[in-house]
Parts: sequence; structure tokens; C-alpha cells
Amino acid sequence: MSLVVSHPREPETEEKPQKSLNEKQQENQDLLIKCIAQDLGFSGGKPIAACVIYKSLLHWRSFEVERTTVFDRIIQTIGSAIEVQDNNDTLSYWLSNSSTLLLLLQRTLKASGAASMTPQRRRATSASLFGRMSQGLRASPQSAGLSFLNGRLLGGLDDLRQVEAKYPALLFKQQLTAFLEKIYGMVRDNLKKEISPLLGMCIQAPRTSRASLVKGSRSQANAVAQQALIAHWQSIVKKLDSYLKTLRANFVPPFLVRKVFTQIFSFINVQLFNSLLLRRECCSFSNGEYVKAGLAELEQWCVQATEEYTGVAWEELKHIRQAVGFLVIHQKPKKTLNEITKELCPVLSIQQLYRISTMYWDDKYGTHSVSSDVISSMRVLMTEDSNNGISSSFLLDDDSSIPFSVDDLSKSMAQIDIADIDPPPLIRENSGFVFLLQRAD
Repeated sequence: MSLVVSHPREPETEEKPQKSLNEKQQENQDLLIKCIAQDLGFSGGKPIAACVIYKSLLHWRSFEVERTTVFDRIIQTIGSAIEVQDNNDTLSYWLSNSSTLLLLLQRTLKASGAASMTPQRRRATSASLFGRMSQGLRASPQSAGLSFLNGRLLGGLDDLRQVEAKYPALLFKQQLTAFLEKIYGMVRDNLKKEISPLLGMCIQAPRTSRASLVKGSRSQANAVAQQALIAHWQSIVKKLDSYLKTLRANFVPPFLVRKVFTQIFSFINVQLFNSLLLRRECCSFSNGEYVKAGLAELEQWCVQATEEYTGVAWEELKHIRQAVGFLVIHQKPKKTLNEITKELCPVLSIQQLYRISTMYWDDKYGTHSVSSDVISSMRVLMTEDSNNGISSSFLLDDDSSIPFSVDDLSKSMAQIDIADIDPPPLIRENSGFVFLLQRAD
């Protein structure tokens, strides 16, 4: 009888320490979530929230457990923070944090074949996308979380040991990747929305007296009209500059900043070029001059913003630049088809060149477009293209895809020293986070 009574008591006494440990762990997780819900700012150009999350998960060995709720709670916190989709400062803050955290995970988590499978298929050989996460990274037999905190915590391949990650950690990395792509797209699309109305005012010159334009006079009306158009372009430049300042203030990796502006300039190219080809009133000599002057404003901004942040953005405007070059070139009737297709407008298709050539009109000097022979040659080439199944469309498509992979991002970012990040005040004095106070030797 005594044996029967004693059995229920033994598990009770054994469960108490474990229960206490679980409660403490839950409290620490609660505090972490409460902490990262705030704007923690940056330390030495590094996002504090990302560093604290990473060091906490590493110390708790969360990457190595089969079941945990901490990853879901972090994802939910980020999701709640970016619900206000037009707050670019908040979006940039989390773009910086998610990219930094993802980089650290990319260089830390090592996916085994078993870990990358669902629990029912752990014994199967790995063929999932998680299997690619560790490619090119140096594996380490040590996976103890504390060992990471004894020396300098660097994001470099030679300094950051790897953890044999379980399925929840790998799923977390996948979810974080999705959030990074979503936030990137939101920032990019917000800028598109802001400049779209301005682009509509930039494609066509303000109306002026055609008589004064034909005479080539520099009347006051013409000068005012030109200044009005440049003002629209300058408004676009101000938008670009505002976004650049916000992204830089939040230490968004230059790689991502370059991607944003490259896609924005591609968008500008598509909008202006398509408008030019769809509206005959835009295909005039004077309008070409106006747009050319506006494009010069964008070029100047690229120079001032530096290549580190604009990359090849200027090259994305090649269609509209070459189209404008055609509008303002003199002596069009003397140009051969070869000169036009090989020298003046090499990136434009025959369909696009034919459209511009036949819609062109000179409202300033009364000159003519290309010769009838060139037009006839274009028609022949277009017929051949049609017979060969080549599309006759002359419009450009806007590309709204995500133009980078996690590997691209990882390769573009340098080492990240997170050893000396000061913990936020909320957890600085908490005994459960004393590991955050450890410093490099």
C-alpha cells in the first residue's frame, strides 16, 4: 500500500525544479519579447535588437531544441511592428534588424539532413531547401551555446562556429527570410507610390507658345515653363534623398539600399518610356529637351548619393535616355538604320524605334523624322520578327520581384562584431540576461 502511495509523490518532487526552470525560461522569453517590441536603436552601426535576439537564442540553445515557442513570438513581434505599412522609418529599422539577424543565422545554423525534415521524415536524406543553408560554411563539432560567448563574436566565417540546428530554428530562418523580402518590397513600393504622380508631370513639357518655340526664342514664358518642369524632377530627387537618409539612419546594408534604388530607377525608366511611346504629344523635340534636363537631375543625384548606395541605378534608365537622345538628335533624315540601331539606340527594339520614329514631331524647328527608306527598312524587319514569332509589343514591363537571395545578402555583408553590444536598460540589470554583459578579452 505504501508503494502505491509513494509513486505519485516521486514525480511531483522531480517536477518542481524542472517547473521552476521552465517558469524562469518563460519569464526571460517574455522579457526579451517586451524588450524587442521597443525601438532599441543601434550601437556602432549595428542593430541592437538583432544582436540581443541572436545572443539570447544562442545562450538558451534555442536553435538546438525540437520544440519551442520563442521563434513564433519573435516573428509575431516583427509582424505587429510592420503593420503600419507607410511608416518608412519603422520599416527601415526592421529591414536593418531582420537582415542582420538573418546574416547571423546564415553563418551559424548548420542544417543536418534530419533537422531539415519534418518530424515524420527525420531519418530520410536531406533534399529540402534548408540543406543549402550551410553550403560553403565551415562546420564545427562544437554546438554549445556558451562557447560562442567566451571570445569575440564575429559574423565572419572563420570566427563564428556553427550550431546543429533543429527544425524550429530552420523554420524560423525561413520565416525571417520571408519577412525580410516583405519589408524590402514595402519600402520599395512606398517610394514608387510617392514618385508616381510626379512622373506623370515629368513626361510632358508644360504648354508654351509654339510660335516662340519655333523661333527658338528664350522668352520669359519658356523659361518659367522649363523651371516648372525641373521643379517636378527636383521633387522626385527630394523623395529619393529622403528615403536614402532614412535607410542610412537605420543602417540598412548598402547592398539592400542599392537594390531599392536600382529597382526604383527601373520603374522610372518603364513609366517614362511607356508614356513616351503611348502619347504622340510627348514625342516632340522640345519635350525631349525637357526630359533630358530632368534626367540630368537624376544623374546628379546618383553622383551625390555615391555608387555605394546607388550602384548601377543610372544604367536602368537606358531606354528613356536613348529614346530622348533620338528626339533631340539633329539631322534625323540623314541617319541610317545601322547608325540608329547600333550607335544611337542600341537597346531599343525595332518595334520601339519604329514607334518613336513615326510619332516624332518637331515643335521647335520644324524638322523631319528619319527618312522614308529607314521607315521602310524598319517595317521589313518588323515583319520578319513577326514571322519568327517575336513579340510585337513595344512596351516595357515593371519588375517587382525580389532581386536578391539570402546568399547574395550574406556575401555582400562584412563581419559583424556583436560582442560589445550594450544590453537595453530593460534587461541590463536582470540576472537572467547577465550573459549579455560579457565582454571580449
